[in-house]
Amino acid sequence: MPSLPLHLLPDTATVDDRGALHLGGLRVADVAAEFGTPVFLYDEAHLRRRCREAVDAFGHQRAVYATKAFLCTAMARLAYEEGMLLDVASGGEMHVALAAGVPADALTLHGNNKSLDELRYALREHIRYVVVDCDEELDRLEALHAEGLPVPRVVLRITPGVHAHTHEYIATGQDDSKFGFNLANGSAAAAVERARRSPAVELVGVHSHIGSNVFAVESFARAAEVMARFAAPLDLPELVLGGGLGVPYVGGEEAPTITEWGRVVLDACRSLGVTSRVSVEPGRSIVAAAAITVYTVGVVKRIPGVRTYVAVDGGMSDNPRPVLYGSGYEVVVPERVLDPRDERARLVGKHCESGDVLVFDAEVPAGLAAGDLVATPVTGAYGHSMASNYNKLTRPPVVFVRDGVARLVVRRETYDDLLRCDVD
Repeated sequence: MPSLPLHLLPDTATVDDRGALHLGGLRVADVAAEFGTPVFLYDEAHLRRRCREAVDAFGHQRAVYATKAFLCTAMARLAYEEGMLLDVASGGEMHVALAAGVPADALTLHGNNKSLDELRYALREHIRYVVVDCDEELDRLEALHAEGLPVPRVVLRITPGVHAHTHEYIATGQDDSKFGFNLANGSAAAAVERARRSPAVELVGVHSHIGSNVFAVESFARAAEVMARFAAPLDLPELVLGGGLGVPYVGGEEAPTITEWGRVVLDACRSLGVTSRVSVEPGRSIVAAAAITVYTVGVVKRIPGVRTYVAVDGGMSDNPRPVLYGSGYEVVVPERVLDPRDERARLVGKHCESGDVLVFDAEVPAGLAAGDLVATPVTGAYGHSMASNYNKLTRPPVVFVRDGVARLVVRRETYDDLLRCDVD
């Protein structure tokens, strides 16, 4: 088999004459030696370029970074510095963004079941707008209005009935969805009328999101068309068309660039005469390909005639996507990037689960052994953000690399951290 498809690596990745991988001007093996493994290693220049690409494609503060993909204070500051707003989907995400120094007016609040406390927090901070998902949420905002809290600007989330070709757990635009007001059955129109009558909210726009990791730009064009036709007679200043742009995870996959996505979406809106301010919410396409996760091999178990298992020092606790969605990844050996990958193995973690799999059928160089480093590219989205302490493993650190400097932005958890919430 050929060596790793190098286009899956972050922008500044290079390979030296000995076949060793460098990122941000640093040898990956050296960074792993300094910070230990597992470690999330992010190319900061890649992050900034993708943020700038989104802003160039859609306009200043019309690209809203979906923080659920990856959030820490350093990432929040970076996205805001590059001209993006930030979409937060919980009180916790809002708290992190505010702690990073992002102004409340640059935050938008999502979620299908926002609590009274979360809404109260958002209103007190005067965030940019709340994306309202259901009638119960309007009830809660009216209750908060009765408490004397500020009237928030709101955008109504609409389910447009557009099915995106992606995993069923991350498809959100079809009629059968837990998100939003249904367009087909009249709920969306009724919500608009209610919001317009209510003294508790200021209706400024409508919103849709059809799913995550979507490769087909025509799906976005269809959603834009449906939403534009719904929004046109409302004459509202904001039209938010969500995120969901996919990225390649394995060799042979292709996805549109952010620039191509922007051209399709904005052309569709222009052709339909949209005059609203059009914004989008990229997350995965900003951060996914910016990072690799580096592990150390602990056990290589070769079962003749059956399979080879390569067990590493992380697993489903730092990347649950293969378990949740059957997601595919490639494997790179950072010190042997250009070697032919002529053996097959299952890359597994150290958890007490047979389902603890990172790569189900990996192509790897021959002779992997305990102590070797291996890495999975395209792990910048939904790795750190979905990580857990299953089996009481401590969550890995996050390191940004840029111009020959490695910067720790999230430290590794310690065993004492595992006890911090215990009260007895």
